[in-house]
Amino acid sequence: MKKKVKKVVLAYSGGLDTSVIVRWLLETYRCEVICFAADVGQKEELDGLREKALNTGAVKIYIDDLTEEFARDFIFPALRANAVYEGVYLLGTSLARPLIAKRQVEIAHAEGADAVCHGATGKGNDQVRFEMTYMALDPRLDIISPWKDPRWTFDSRASMLDYAAKHNIPVPLVTKEKPYSSDRNSLHISHEGGVLEDPWAEPPEDMFVMSVSPEAAPDKATYVDIDFEQGNPVAVNGERLSPARLMEVMNDLAGANGIGRVDMVENRFVGMKSRGVYETPGGTALWIAHRAVESLAMDREVMLMRDSLIPKYAQLVYNGFWYTPEMKTLQAYIDATQENVTGTARLKLYKGNAIVVGRKSPFSLYSEDFATFEKEEVYNQMDATGFIRLNALRLKILAMQREGKAAGKGEERRKGERRVGERRKGERRR
Repeated sequence: MKKKVKKVVLAYSGGLDTSVIVRWLLETYRCEVICFAADVGQKEELDGLREKALNTGAVKIYIDDLTEEFARDFIFPALRANAVYEGVYLLGTSLARPLIAKRQVEIAHAEGADAVCHGATGKGNDQVRFEMTYMALDPRLDIISPWKDPRWTFDSRASMLDYAAKHNIPVPLVTKEKPYSSDRNSLHISHEGGVLEDPWAEPPEDMFVMSVSPEAAPDKATYVDIDFEQGNPVAVNGERLSPARLMEVMNDLAGANGIGRVDMVENRFVGMKSRGVYETPGGTALWIAHRAVESLAMDREVMLMRDSLIPKYAQLVYNGFWYTPEMKTLQAYIDATQENVTGTARLKLYKGNAIVVGRKSPFSLYSEDFATFEKEEVYNQMDATGFIRLNALRLKILAMQREGKAAGKGEERRKGERRVGERRKGERRR
């Protein structure tokens, strides 16, 4: 720490870690603590947060509704990129952190604070996401990261629960019986810790919040039409909705049909593997619908190049590199690919599955005249002969080369056998 901290803005959730951190900051740094809770779609998890923060010792708390900004400026750009980390994770927590940290820096400026603080541990990804954003947006702010602070004496959730009980700090979201770490927003809810640390243990059903199990989903399918404009979802079943409201509607529809559960062991940026269970109902359905519209409206080579960049895009988001030159450049390319991704996808939601059953677009590159097996005049099938021969030319050359080498080896073998035979004849004559 470069100087004595006078005022700090804490990214506050009201959970176990940040509840304890408020009191710890007061005791350790003897500074004013301003709490900031970002509403990115947690719903009832924000209830009672103001009273709790003030009763714990904070001088002020901001509770800002960022749901529209989160959906518009973070979820939708990632959706346009079809961003998926390690094949299955739709980056719910990863996308929320840079927005929360950005607003935290803005509050620090407004309040004249000289430091910012977060409750992420030194083992996880969130510490990188928060601190990379702080440094990108205001490198002059001091950063307090309690889990990496030598004065932080807690070594487990149990020790923090004991501290909270000692100081009468309520922690309703975590108990010794259910020590799950959950993080919810408009895109997903994540679950980590407790029994989930055993990758062989099946998640208990009562843990899930945003989705029913596929077995408990309705026996009748739900059909939904999703309209897109330049890669962004804009309407559900013909009704135009704001980004945040659209996410809410899609979460309800898809969650009720058991869609979007993911159980994975992922590679954290810091180098270790961890097990996470995610519910991303609306995001999963939107991802599938978006690809359906793209299949009509996106050029093949543009799609191939964009798809090759999906792992890199997802890695940048996951690792906390949202506010970087490379991310800005990559997003510009992604958005250029979405110019004609306008249209409608129809999904059939049924027991954990989101099945594409229809798609249409005013910019469709699909033509029945070209694709039909019936008689037509726009495509001469004989042209395919030369096309195939040219594409197979290198394969023919390789095959001929192999045959030549094999023939050469056969001739060499026969010559060798003749020489051996001649030597044996000479030996018999001697």
